[in-house]
Parts: sequence; C-alpha cells; structure tokens
Amino acid sequence: MILSTGPGSTRLCRKVADSLSLPEESVTAVASLFGSGATVPFIARYRKEATGSLDEVAIASVRDALIRIKQVDDRRGSILATLRERKVLTADLQDKLLAADTVAELEDIYLPFRPKRQTRASVARDRGLAPLAAVLRMQDVRLSPEAAAATFLTPEVPTAADALAGARDIIAEEISEDAGLRGMIRGIYARSAHLSSGVVKGKAEDASVYAGYFAWDELITRAASHRVLAVMRGEREGVLRLHLAPPEERVLKELIPRVVTGTGAASSEVAAAAADAYRRLIAPSLEREFFNTIKERADTEAISVFAENLRHLLLAEPAGEKRVLAIDPGYRTGCKFVCLDATGGVVETGVLYPETKRTQARETVIRLCKTHAIDIIAIGNGTAGRETEKFVKGITFGRPLPVLLTSECGASVYSASAEARREFPDLDVTLRGAVSIGRRVQDPLAELVKIDPKSLGVGQYQHDVDQNRLAAKLADVVEQTVNAVGVNLNTASSALLSYVSGIGPALAEKIVAYRSANGPFRNRRELLNVPGVGPKTFEQAAGFLRIRGGDNSLDMTGVHPERYSLVERMAADLGVPAGRLAGSTELLKRIDPERYVSPDCGLVTVTDIIEELANPGRDIRVTGEEEFSFDSTVQEITDLTEGMVLPGIVTNVTAFGAFVDVGVHQDGLVHISELADRFVAHPSEVVQVGNHVRVVVLAVDTARGRISLSMKRAV
Repeated sequence: MILSTGPGSTRLCRKVADSLSLPEESVTAVASLFGSGATVPFIARYRKEATGSLDEVAIASVRDALIRIKQVDDRRGSILATLRERKVLTADLQDKLLAADTVAELEDIYLPFRPKRQTRASVARDRGLAPLAAVLRMQDVRLSPEAAAATFLTPEVPTAADALAGARDIIAEEISEDAGLRGMIRGIYARSAHLSSGVVKGKAEDASVYAGYFAWDELITRAASHRVLAVMRGEREGVLRLHLAPPEERVLKELIPRVVTGTGAASSEVAAAAADAYRRLIAPSLEREFFNTIKERADTEAISVFAENLRHLLLAEPAGEKRVLAIDPGYRTGCKFVCLDATGGVVETGVLYPETKRTQARETVIRLCKTHAIDIIAIGNGTAGRETEKFVKGITFGRPLPVLLTSECGASVYSASAEARREFPDLDVTLRGAVSIGRRVQDPLAELVKIDPKSLGVGQYQHDVDQNRLAAKLADVVEQTVNAVGVNLNTASSALLSYVSGIGPALAEKIVAYRSANGPFRNRRELLNVPGVGPKTFEQAAGFLRIRGGDNSLDMTGVHPERYSLVERMAADLGVPAGRLAGSTELLKRIDPERYVSPDCGLVTVTDIIEELANPGRDIRVTGEEEFSFDSTVQEITDLTEGMVLPGIVTNVTAFGAFVDVGVHQDGLVHISELADRFVAHPSEVVQVGNHVRVVVLAVDTARGRISLSMKRAV
C-alpha cells in the first residue's frame, strides 16, 4: 500500500496525529515510509527512531486513519468540483466544506445542492407555492395564513388547505436540508438515541433464540456490540423489527424554538412544518445513518476480539522438532493416522480401528511409536476424540509419551484446499487432516497460516460483521505475528513465506521453487538470486527470515543485514569474530551502546541489536504452559453435574464471556460476571485463547446443549 506524500500530506498527517493523539512527526514519518513501499512490520521493527518507537498496532492505526481521512478529503474535492462546475460555489460555502471533518458533515452541507428526484416540496414549487412558503417563514403575527393561501389557488391547488400543505412541504424540506439543524439533531441522536427491537408477528414460536430481544430497548451509547449484531441479524432473518431514535419530544423541544420565532398563526404553520420535517425527512435519514454508525462500532469491537483471539492462537507454544503420531479420530471409518518426522514430513500413514479391532490397533500404535521414535501423540478433539484419547492413554509404551488432545478446527478446510493438494497430491483428504493436526503441534503458526482465519473457531459474530474489514484486520494479525516470530527460510511453506514483510504469495512460490531447484539457502543475500526479489523486497523481508547453520551466524538473528557492518565493528573493537557475539553474554556486556550511535542509527536500534545478539534464535512463543489433560471421568455432556470442578481449555473469548472446552464435545460458557471476584470490563483482561483454567459447572441444559461455567467459584 502506497500513500501520497505530495501537497496536502502535511495537513493530512496533522489531522491523523490529532485524531490518534500521536506526535505529528511520528505520523509524518510513518506516512513517508508507507509512501516508499515499507510494510507495517518493517516500520515497527527497523525504523523505530523515525517513528518514535510506535508499535505495529499504532502504525496500522495511522495507516487506516490516513486512508479514512483521505477518503473524506476525496469526497470534499468531488463536492467542490461539482459545485464549481454548476457555478454555485460561494466563498462561504467553500469555507464550510473545508471546515467539515466527516463525510456526514460534508453531505449535510451539500444536501440542498444535490440533484433530487421529485419530492413533495418540488411538486409544490412547480405549482407556484414557493412565495407562500417564504411569506409563512417570515412569521408576521398579523398574517392570516388562510387569506394568504387564497391568493395561490389554481386548478392544481383548489383550496387554501391544499396551498398551505404545499407550503409546509417546502418549509419542511428547507428545514431538513439545513446543515446546522441536522447537526444539532445528530448530536441528540448521538447522546440520546435508543435502539429497540420487537418480534415480528407470527415469528415468536419459531425464533426462540431471539426471545431476549422480543421487547428490548437500550441507549445506543450503552448497547454492547454482541447485542447490536444479534438484533441486526434477527432483523435480516425477518424475526425482529428495529427502531432507532431518541424520544421525539426531546428533538422537537430543541428543533421548534430554532425555527419558530413568533406566536401567530404563521408560526404555527412553521412549527407544523418543522415537526413534519423531523418525522418524515430527518428521522428516517438519521436512523439509517446511526444504524450504520453503531453497526460499524459493533463490527470494530467484534473484529478486535476476533483479532486478539487469533493472535493468541497463532502464538501458541510449538512443540518444535518432535516426531509426532497424529490421529484423526472416527468411529465408522476408523482413526486415520500419520507419522511425521521432526520437520513435518510424512513417513507412514494408515487407519486404526480401536472400536472393532482394539488389540490390533494397540499393537499398531506401539509399533509406530517404536519404529519412528515418536515423541508426541496428537489426537484431534472432534468426534470420538475423547474415546481415542482414553484408548491411547491406556497403552503401555515403556517410556513417558505425551498424549495431546489437539484442536482440529479448520483441519478439514485445509485438507480440501489447493495448498493441501499441492503438498500431498497422493494423500486422501482425511489423511491430510491428520497431517494438519500433527503439524499444528509441531508449529501452530506455520500450519494455521494455511487456513482461512475465519475457519479457526475463535471469532465473535464473524458472519455478521463487514467481511472486507474482517479479512483486512485478520490479515494484519497474521502478518504481524509471522514477522514477530520470524520464519525459517529453508523450511517454510509458501503459505508461511507469503506473510513475510514484502514478499506476498507470488514471490513466496518463487522462493520455494528456487529452494527446491538449488537446495537450502546458505545466507540471506542469496535471496536476491530469486527471480523477482529486488533490493526493496530484500530490505523489507530479510530481517524476518532465519537461516540455521548457514554461512553467517547473524542470519539466525533478528539483526537486519543493513546493520551487519555495525555488528562487525562491535566485534572488531572487542577483538573477536562477529560470530562470537551471538549468545555471548560476557562479550555483549562489554559493549557501550552509546559508542555506536550515529545519525542513521540511534540508541534504540543499537540496543535492539545487542538484545538480538543476546538471544539468537529465541522463539517468543515459548509460554511454559504445563501439559494438559481433561478429567478422565467426563466424556459426554450427560456426565456433567452441577458443582463439578473441572480442568478446561479456553477456546474462544467474546465480549460477553469465554468459552471453555471441558472435554465433552460442547464448549461451556463462563459469563463475564463469573470470570473473577472483581469487576471485569472485558474477558480478555482475565483469559486468553489457549489458557488452561479450572471451572465449576453451574448448570447443564442437555436438551439445548448449553453448559454454564464459573471460574471465580472453582476451587
């Protein structure tokens, strides 16, 4: 993405800085870097001096704000051009347009000049009633509206009542197009509007899931995002009808005194026109506008929750280079299994039948673990997962062998994907799913990036939000996470490489093809030999790529190649080869960072370099979470009873609570009020996806498949 840094960019950056409460120089630097083709991860990691050490979130916010404000400016420019072309742009009108900060304000100002389809007011004007409307708006206390109207009678306007009705239509439209009045009423909506819902006649019995919204009313300033999205879905499904507005009397109390200046009969006509303007013209318009506003706000919160859940899922601790026996459980068709070597390569596949051929299945598992020196057994947590886990844990191996029940969300999506067919053209779909289960134990990030994030089961109302915004945000999270962790250039799939800063899908395919044809990369510089990789791509990507056992030990660190000469200076000053610095705490302690500060390399960057050298190849995903096991006495929802205290894994975090897997094929809900013995503003303050927790069963609704849990009552 490239943003303009030409004329007007200074004003644009100042607006963004003000809106985000960030230093203007930082925003300007970010805009300039985007303009030169830099990515969010690269700017955040390697251009800290320029940005004042803004993190990925702040930099992405600057990017989005620049785009949003530029859209306002583009609309402003379009309106100004139109008004100039029509020769109606006055200096006062131009000043108002230049002062507007939102598209809504711009449209309010432009509304009187917008080409219109036929309206009641335009019909009245065509019938010659504009002068009568003007007379009424003067609100002369001596004026008799009926007498005035009598002078405008025609075959099309046969009575004084018809004339007055037409004049009121004109006045109502003029009031509705007054930008100041619309702005005032918009303010009332923002402060006082209620969102209410009711059930559509005849739908109550068939839509009990929405029962809580059959007679619901809440201030839009307090309506939680999940409730907003729920009622909007109910309306789309034809179950609920929605209304959004402040109390009408509150609006009219503010509006009428602003347009009514007298006490005579003419003023009464204007007051009636003002009320009509609000009810017929302004209210429907603002209702649509605020529906869009609160939908956007609800989308933002839901997307943010999804993104945070995804980030924690992607950062799950990897088992590393372990040999894995992965089992995709099943009853009728048996359990598909694959044995993976330490790099994720498939060495054996097959099917186990624990239900019908139990002894044979046990012997097969023992043989596989011995033959392939298996380190970990991973079992998918879907249908028959707990039964398969119990079967495997009942086998004696003669040595400790971890058995992990692993989330298989998205495994079926991956197994049928083009990526899976390309990787394993000769494997059955179900065996590809087993590969995915096993590999996500070895390296969750490397495997999960192959799957559409929306298929990973960690979203909140994901199908109700703006899909383009959701996709963009989730892509940001994946990109930021992949680059924060770093990618092994010699083992990464094209799917993983495609998220590396500056690379993308097409170049990722070329890198993998080059690697297949020429063997492992020996150093980062060799990346420049790949067709399509130029200096700019190399600059953006190199620091996030890792090479183990290559020609240069610095290639295994997060030190960017542009700073290798600086590391060599440090090493030379200490009288040792540069390779000796990596991991040597003793040598690094002897370095004075201030000595290496220069105009193009500040103290922040020098400090980062020393920290990278102190921890070469460090994986930020190591969490130290203990091995987890479900309660062996609980297999199905019918095994649960009120008061049970159970271990569980957090599978999803939403605005209203957290979902926890306790091993019964149905996640339970810990409502936000049951997360802790204190006020919790958002569940993410207490739990994250993947956390191991203890919960107590509060209630079980077997018929509806609902489990209520508490963390604060678990002992």
